Amino acid sequence: MSKSSILSTRRVLVATGTVLALAGAAACSSSGDSGSSGSAGGAAHKKVRLITGVKSDPFYITMSCAAQTEAKAKGMEFAADGSAQWDVSVQRPLLDSVAAARPDGLLIAPVDTSALTPSLKQIQSAGTKVALVDTTVTDPSIGITRISSDNEKGGRVAADALAELMNKKGSAIVISVKPGVSTTDARIKGFTEEMAKYPAIKVLPTLYDNDLPATAASQIQSTLAAHPDLGGVFAGNTNTGQGIATGLKQAGKEGAVKVAAFDAEPDEIASLKAGALQVLVAQDPAAIGREAVDQLAAAFEGKTVRKSIGTNMVAITKDNMNEPAVAKYFYKSGC
Repeated sequence: MSKSSILSTRRVLVATGTVLALAGAAACSSSGDSGSSGSAGGAAHKKVRLITGVKSDPFYITMSCAAQTEAKAKGMEFAADGSAQWDVSVQRPLLDSVAAARPDGLLIAPVDTSALTPSLKQIQSAGTKVALVDTTVTDPSIGITRISSDNEKGGRVAADALAELMNKKGSAIVISVKPGVSTTDARIKGFTEEMAKYPAIKVLPTLYDNDLPATAASQIQSTLAAHPDLGGVFAGNTNTGQGIATGLKQAGKEGAVKVAAFDAEPDEIASLKAGALQVLVAQDPAAIGREAVDQLAAAFEGKTVRKSIGTNMVAITKDNMNEPAVAKYFYKSGC
């Protein structure tokens, strides 16, 4: 990998701010229209469940560990589960189980913006307070709070970093999970809109790998064959980033084609160290988990609930990854 690319990346980070303060304090609501206030009586002994997007994903493991710690501190009964893969048909049975158990609170990262809405409405109508974490649904009546990163801003930062690494010319492509996922859709939107500021960079049509690294590896190799001037890739999530890194290595293009990826999972950190990835836009899943538990506790206690919360993000490069203020954003593979 070209070491000069790291210096270019650092200049981008100085321009945009290494730590991206994306926390947007949103409007608060204490009305009961969508369950945003609860009966007094405290949070202790309330039963809270978490359903993550993909159970084995270190992003969600990090979120779950933090939520569990926060719930324990508040005396809540906490349990977590998650989908084996990012698929509505896999997550829906978990929601059915929650509907049957009727816990006091549910934290959930829905894997689709609309398909799970009927199930969530049923759960909410039965008295369970719902907090949407990471991903959301389009129906505004679902959830007493929504807690996520500013994914659109993250996509814009990835675009600026990648443009600098590409010397602002050539072809670039986005490879992501699938359409209809609120977080990755926002990242793509931010990336493509920001890349329009660089007229010498041609953004190719977005490809979707269904969250399968092997598919991403195949897609990047096919793209290289069709577009020899490919200079940059934006990976919409961690599995995609891993697949792209593998595909570029197999094609002998590791380091030559620059990669900006979302998240900071252990494999991605290793790839950053090795030079297979150049920029990681890390989220703060631990803060998302803690905040969600705190907002449920507020609802149980009849206090004001923040309807929308944004959490911090940080751009990680090989140059800054050992700084404590940055390293704290690395994701965990276990509690």
